[in-house]
Amino acid sequence: MLEQIQETAAFIRKSMHMHPETAIILGTGLGSLADEITCKTEIAYADIPHFPVSTVEGHKGKLIFGKLGDKDVMAMQGRFHYYEGYSMKEVTYPVRVMRELGIKTLFVSNAAGGTNPAFSIGDLMVITDHINYFPEHPLRGKNIPYGPRFPDMSEAYDKALIARADAIAREKGIKLQHGVYIGTQGPTFETPAEYRLFHLMGADAVGMSTVPEVIVANHCGIKVFGVSVITDLGVEGKIVEVSHEEVQRAADDAQPKMTTIMRELINRA
Repeated sequence: MLEQIQETAAFIRKSMHMHPETAIILGTGLGSLADEITCKTEIAYADIPHFPVSTVEGHKGKLIFGKLGDKDVMAMQGRFHYYEGYSMKEVTYPVRVMRELGIKTLFVSNAAGGTNPAFSIGDLMVITDHINYFPEHPLRGKNIPYGPRFPDMSEAYDKALIARADAIAREKGIKLQHGVYIGTQGPTFETPAEYRLFHLMGADAVGMSTVPEVIVANHCGIKVFGVSVITDLGVEGKIVEVSHEEVQRAADDAQPKMTTIMRELINRA
């Protein structure tokens, strides 16, 4: 696998006109942050050797290199999910390629269902910790020598970046929630009983991504900042039928706030 990662990185490097140390993974309904990137080069996932291809509506499937403000960045417009049929090694393959390309900090975003009764649809939740509820661990198998066999996860989400995001939010008048994200395999949305269980387990929001990417980023020594847009509620008395299209619309509505936080945070890093 290491040889494939190096081949992919070598191919991408030929198209790069910069050397970013910051990467962004843009989730459901949040891909329009890519519109903020200037001086950009785009590479379709389908053209990159060994790269998976995103099959989910709202995930465009492009790797972008350019500038966000004055910072050189790499952005994934569309991610890969376990429920699409990929193994965890495939889901997290781009993060290992990022490490090979010299990425030091990763910003991840997602759409999530809120299990915390204090949350409202459209809230931004800074991820302070996570629960891995996937049936396959992304580090299962032979250890790739980017990190230790048993990596520490006591600070999976960088506390300094969280503090900086809080300061930006206060300055811009943006309300930020904080909480624990639980990652599940999907693709079904949760039943009311599952929402109750996840809340009892300590989760404030639930989604179908992010956790595997963050685990691998930590293994690779990459700092992480994560944010969820609360697109529906799994709180008793507030649960309604939800569709992927409704999730996308709620995420799109929250896009300006998320864009502001991400842009300012990356430029002040």
